[in-house]
Amino acid sequence: MQIKYVSVMVEDQERALRFYTDILGFRKVVDLPVGEYRWLTVTSPDGPEGVELVLEPVAFAPAREYQKALFDAGIPATAFVTSDIQDDVERLKSAGVVFRGEPLDMGTVVAVAFEDTCGNLIQLVQPTV
Repeated sequence: MQIKYVSVMVEDQERALRFYTDILGFRKVVDLPVGEYRWLTVTSPDGPEGVELVLEPVAFAPAREYQKALFDAGIPATAFVTSDIQDDVERLKSAGVVFRGEPLDMGTVVAVAFEDTCGNLIQLVQPTV
């Protein structure tokens, strides 16, 4: 058994695609029409081969409520790992990304959350061990 797809709910698939590719540097893998939406996936050039992030439209009312509740409570929808959090934070801030504070040393990780412009907080994490 393996993890192949992980979804993040997004308010606007096109805006999400631009953010995840142009700002974060991910690469588009699949972009297929599915009714009024798209099966849209990206992957990290630094991540494990074959793992894709699905930019899932938040069209289902309970999903929209859940996404908003997480965002309003300051709870990240998912986490991305980095080997150089300071460099990534500086790069992303210079691209206009909004962070919720500064990287915080939490013992085994240094972490900070940022907004993905699509209704989510994403935790950026650098392991320290």
